[in-house]
Formats: sequence, structure tokens, C-alpha cells
Amino acid sequence: MNYGIQAGIINGAVNPTFNLPPERRETPPQPSIVIPFARDADFIERGTLLDKLCKRRALPDARHAIVGLGGVGKSQLAIEHAYRTREASPGTWVLWAHASSTARLEQSFRDIADRVKIAGRQDPEANIFKLVHDWLCDSKQPWLLVLDNVDDAGFLLDAETASSKNAAKPLREYFPHCERGSILVTTRNIEAALQLVEQRDIIALDPMSDLQAQTLLRKKLGVQATSGNAAELTELATVLEHMPLALVQAAAYISQRAPLCSVAQYLDQFRKSERKRMSLLNHDKGQLRRDREAKNSIITTWQISFEHIQQTRPSAADLLSLMSFFDRQGIPETLLQYRAKQGDAPRSQEERGDDDWDSDEEDGASQSSAGDDSFEQDVVTLRNFCFISVDTNGTSFEMHALVQLATRKWLDSSGRLERWKQQFISNLCAAFPTGEYENWTACQALFAHAKAAVGQRPEEKLSLVEWATLLYRAAWYAEKIGNIADATTLAVKAMKVRKKVLGQEHEDTLWSIAMVGLAYKLGGRWNAAEELEVQVMETCKTKLGTDHRSTLISMANLALTYWNQGRWDDAEKLEVQIMETCKTKLGADHLDTLTSMANLASTYRDQGRWGVAEKLEVQVMETRKTKLGADHPDTLTSMANLAMANLASTYWNQGRWDDAEKLFMQVMETRKTKLGADHPDTLTSMNNLAFTWKGQGRDAEAIDLMRECAQLRQQMLRADHPDSVSSSVALAQWKAEQAVPD
Repeated sequence: MNYGIQAGIINGAVNPTFNLPPERRETPPQPSIVIPFARDADFIERGTLLDKLCKRRALPDARHAIVGLGGVGKSQLAIEHAYRTREASPGTWVLWAHASSTARLEQSFRDIADRVKIAGRQDPEANIFKLVHDWLCDSKQPWLLVLDNVDDAGFLLDAETASSKNAAKPLREYFPHCERGSILVTTRNIEAALQLVEQRDIIALDPMSDLQAQTLLRKKLGVQATSGNAAELTELATVLEHMPLALVQAAAYISQRAPLCSVAQYLDQFRKSERKRMSLLNHDKGQLRRDREAKNSIITTWQISFEHIQQTRPSAADLLSLMSFFDRQGIPETLLQYRAKQGDAPRSQEERGDDDWDSDEEDGASQSSAGDDSFEQDVVTLRNFCFISVDTNGTSFEMHALVQLATRKWLDSSGRLERWKQQFISNLCAAFPTGEYENWTACQALFAHAKAAVGQRPEEKLSLVEWATLLYRAAWYAEKIGNIADATTLAVKAMKVRKKVLGQEHEDTLWSIAMVGLAYKLGGRWNAAEELEVQVMETCKTKLGTDHRSTLISMANLALTYWNQGRWDDAEKLEVQIMETCKTKLGADHLDTLTSMANLASTYRDQGRWGVAEKLEVQVMETRKTKLGADHPDTLTSMANLAMANLASTYWNQGRWDDAEKLFMQVMETRKTKLGADHPDTLTSMNNLAFTWKGQGRDAEAIDLMRECAQLRQQMLRADHPDSVSSSVALAQWKAEQAVPD
């Protein structure tokens, strides 16, 4: 079994070079398709993208790139384009190369060289990249080369990675510019695409439309799709955000478990919890036409990109981590640049539970931001990977909810989830204001993010207190606009945490209990609200004293509940006590004293005690005029105009319509000027003026004004807010009386 030449004594030099015999000349093959994937019979058209690709391919030296999220269907589109190119032009070579690394690209080029039978390819010293490059340049037939998964173009630009046989030329230079050639690149990274094509030649691939996603599900589910209904398929497509890979994953999961699993059952599992959603989206089955190195799990697919960003630009990975906790839309830039000071304690929540009282809440901690250039570059990095998009103003961002879920899963697996959850809560808590009207614009912009925070309860005590504070403020805003469900949910969660962490008698806990009471009253749960308000009042009396401001606030809230229940005597008893305490402690002309007098006057009016009510209301009005001025903003916000409205109501109930109209007009116009035309207090004046006109018999004018009031209340508040309902009901009754059409 000996091979070679056996020599005895050798006195001269020996040259061990082994020369291969000359290659036999091979007959060049006819053009064909060299692609590692079968055609997909379930391919779904993505609008006119394929037609555009075909037209562009016909141009001389055409180069294009399809860019999009992992799992959005870039490779599937390229596969279909390859087969259609072959169908349309049988004389065209269609070639495919995996371009995720030097090794994979080299192997793809060797496969191409073998298929087209390039001379010299078997020489171990040959530069396979140069051989394929030269063949492409010399080819008499047109060709299409697909470079798949060029997610990191760095190895294409480095001469040292080009080849062990060629250390002087970057691999990018082996993709020739030929009149007969066309190159199509698929990548998740716009920056990588720009190393190979011009900006104008980049095609951004978005998720499927709703119809496309449903069609894909029906094809992949087969019989299972017919057993469900269209609404279930629509919902499944929606929760999976029309991402093709996620849709195929879900279809494979359902089909493999049929009949034990249906679309409806999959949706039930998906809704259960974030942990269950992650488990379902980690299902690594269902996609045959993906690179062997690519993952069929969309969660894992994205996490590979996360790791790349973490290694190449850690600050961008930090930004992605923080963004993953917000609501997916309208993520404010200002909250992303904010860095909370380490060791800052949560702020005291001396926040009122009734809009007749001022808040002592302090402003948030100071804000610092990272360098603008650094932040902008982080944003560019995430946009290049299609993980985020920017609104037209460039001040807020948007993410796919599934990308956020995948990011949180990635953070959890690396032990960083809690850290970024706390940062998110700290940033949002510092930015979310109290629920007063002047803050409504800010509250509205942040409210969805506060609701997203409900599912992100932290573990650390300090952060847990901040979390409760955030939910408390969000509940405050929700209660003000009449959002009963959210107000109740947010307030109850805040209350439970504060009870557990701060204690039953802590002042912040008492404010939370009071806020739950307000939410209950908004929903008409008067008895439940009364029980909580009695608890708060008694605790305040014991802990703070009967004349403490917080105690008086709690008494006022309870009196308001009695008033709404029609328990006039109980309400009067509390209001007299409040008024006398305020007079003694603060003085007869203090704003809080005047507010207590106005509340008592309202109770007298509802008891039919017109003379006593009018006397109090006149006193309140005149004192506020003297102390603050008739139209001073502080007078308005401290309810001076409400006192005037109460006075007008007194005239109205005595049939003195002209006097009432004069006051209502004055109140409404002043509020329009000082507070705005859509302020809740302005709308209250408008509502009252409409009733006055109705009492005067000016039905047409009353209906027009009430229509405007009802529309504005529904816009500013919610349609089911008691004020909105009141105006809408009155409008409907008046129109019915006058047979006015809708």
C-alpha cells in the first residue's frame, strides 16, 4: 500500500511540489438557476414590488437591496424574484450566495464555480472570488446574483478577510459592475446595504397588509383555517403584527397540534401573559425556505440583531432596551434622553383628591440628557435595523410590539430586565404631571405609556413606590376626563402598593384611597366610595388632627358623596364643620374658607333654602372680587366663577331668568378668555346658559348652544362622562320636544 516514489540516498536538493495534471476542458453549461431553495407555492404577492424588481433588473448594471426587519419576508421575496427571472428569461444565469460571513460567501462562490464549470476552480491555490468575478465579467449571457443576508458588511470591506490566497483586495470589489449583470441584496441593516447600493436603490419591505397576512394564514393553515372564522384570523394577523415569519410560526404550531389546538385556542394562549406570548413566539418550526443558519423563531431572529448592536454600539442597545417598555406608539424623545439620578428618593405625594383644593406636589428631579450627537447616532443605528421609526416631527418614535417583546425577553435572559424596567418607570414618573386641566395635554400624550407600565411592576421597593405614584397620577387624569374603567384600575393598583409598602396610615396611601373613592363615585358606586372616604377621614383625624388640611379635604370629599346621594342633612353637617374650622384656622377671607362656604351654599340651594344659599353665595363672590379681582386667573381657578354660577342657579330656581342669563353670560365669557373655550368650567357655564335660555322659552338658541356644549364635552371628556351624558340627554329631550331632526 505504498504510494509515491521511494528514494535511497539523495545528495541534491529536493523540490516536493506536486503538479496536478492539466484540467480536461469542460463544455460550458447552459444558463440555469443556482438557488438552494424550492419555490414557495404559498407565496403571497406584496403589492407591485416584484414588478418593480423585474423592471429594475432589466437596467444595465442594476443593483438593488431589500431592507427590512428579520422575518419580514426579504429572502422569500428574493426567492420568488429569482424564479420569475428564470421564467421570464431562460437565457439568464440566476445565482444565489449566502453573504452573512466570509466563509459562507466563499462556499457559495465555490458552489457557483462548480455549477458553471469555471476553469481552475479545483486548484487549491486559486482565488475563488476572482474566478467567479472574472467569469461574471466575461459572461456572454445576462446574470442575476442574489446576495442574501448581508446584515454586517464589515467583512466585505476588510482586505484581510478577502481570502487566504488574496490579502490585498476587499471582497466587495469581487461583485462586478457589468452591463449584463444585476445584483440583489437582502439585509436587515440599511447601513450594510449602503456599502453595496445607492440610497435610491434601497427597497424598504414593510410587514404584510391585513389582507395579505390573512391570505398567508389561510394557505399555511389549510383545513384549520376553514374551521375558524374570519374574525379570528383577522385578530391573529393583528396580534402578530402581520409579520410573515411570525404568521408561519403560528400556523405551524396550530397545524402540528390539530385538532387539539385551533386559531381561537392559540389566541387564548397568546392573551394569557407576556411569558406565554414569548413561549409561542419562540416556536422554531414552520419555515422551510430560510437559510440553515437563520432561526425560524422570530424572537431569536431579532435577538441575533440585538446582540450585534450590543457589541458594535452598546449605547444604541441601551436605548432599545429603554424603549421596549413604553407603549409602542408616540414614545417621546425627551423621556429617552432622561437619566434619573442614582439614589433619588420618590417625591412626597401631597396631592389633593378633590379639585377644590390646591396640590403641594413638588416638581420632579432635574433632568439631564446624553449628548445630542450620541443620541442621534443611536437612533440612526436602530432605524438602520428597522427596529424603530420616527414621526414626521422627529420628536417621538414607534416600535413594533413584537420587537418590544423580543427585547424584553433578551433583557430577561441576560439579567438586565429589572434595571431597564426601573429606568422606564423613573423616567415616566418624573414626566407625568398631576391630572389637573392645565396638564391634560401632557397627560394625554403620556397616558398610553402609563397604562403600559401597569404590566411592568418592579421588584425593588423604591421603584415600586415610583410605580404607584405614576399610576396614581394617571388615575387622577383618567378620573378627570371620565374614564371610569382606567381610573378604577390604576387607582386600585396604586392604593394596594402604597398600603403594602408605605403602610395603611401613610399620607400618600390616604390620597390613593381617596382617589379610588373618586373613581367609584364617577362610576356611581356611592356606597363603596363612602366607605373609603369615611376610612380616610377617620384616619386623618386620628393621625393629623381634626383641623389639618388633609382632614378637611377628606371631609369635603365625603360631604360631596352625601350630596350626590341626596343626603342633604349629612352633607350640611360636614360642610358647616369644615367652614367653621377654616374660618377659625385660616380666616374668613381665606380661599379655602370661601370654597367651603360655596359648597355649603350649594347644599342649601338643593334643600330649597334659597335665602340662606343666596346670602352665602353673595358673600363668597364679593370677597373673592375684593381679594383677587373679578377676572384674575387665581380667582377663576379657585372657583370664584363657580360661586357666581351658583348665584345664577339661585336666581334661576326662583324664576329670575334675566338675572341668571346676565351672570351666566359674564361667567362664560370670562372663562373663555381666561381658561379657553373648551375648558370644563367654560363648558359648565355654557351648559347652564343653555338651560337658562330654555327656561326663557328661547328653545332654538338653547338647542344650538347645548349641541355645541355636548360636542365639546365629548371631545374633551369621554362620551360616558356624567357631564357629557347630562348635556347629551338634555339635548335629546329638547330636540324631541321641538321635533328637531338629528
